[in-house]
Amino acid sequence: MSRLEEQIRFILEVDKLKNIVRQNYLADGSRKEDDADHSWHLALMCGLLSEYANEKIDVMKTMMMVLIHDLVEIDAGDTYAYDATSHGTKQMRELAAAQRIFNLLPKDQAEWLRSLWDEFEEGRTPEARFAITLDRIQPILLNSESGGKSWREHGVKLSQILKRNETTHEGSELLWEYGKELIIKNVKTEAIIDDSSSE
Repeated sequence: MSRLEEQIRFILEVDKLKNIVRQNYLADGSRKEDDADHSWHLALMCGLLSEYANEKIDVMKTMMMVLIHDLVEIDAGDTYAYDATSHGTKQMRELAAAQRIFNLLPKDQAEWLRSLWDEFEEGRTPEARFAITLDRIQPILLNSESGGKSWREHGVKLSQILKRNETTHEGSELLWEYGKELIIKNVKTEAIIDDSSSE
């Protein structure tokens, strides 16, 4: 198989990302977003909001990172952020998927995309920290605009959202502060179950 054929094979394979439905709704609440919607949205956010990163980042690298970070869900499926049971097998499923999917590419590109994916997962570089912040803030934006539709549907509690976002500030303090304000607004409108008084 030629280099071009390997690249086209990968491109057609990752078209399946459009079939992976997430639990978050679009901002207008009309339907649930898919992984391709999500990845595109994060890439756009990265290009527009990179000035708010805590540290200087390579914007193009970070955009590529958010575009490929969920490709593993073609095999592993989407693991809902607040589904504790599925999180137990998430890493194993996603590692197997990364091995298969990235290796459809020519070796140099397979290694490049796999290294970006690993970097995102480890969350240690400025680019990964900012990418993770965007990945956490985007669902907050969508839930806030849709009246907490996904949060209501799953009975998500304030403590769960705060726990999930413990490190969100590491990529951008300003974006996290904005996200926190939206969360507080949704607690006030009862879109989120406020269980903070029972802790």
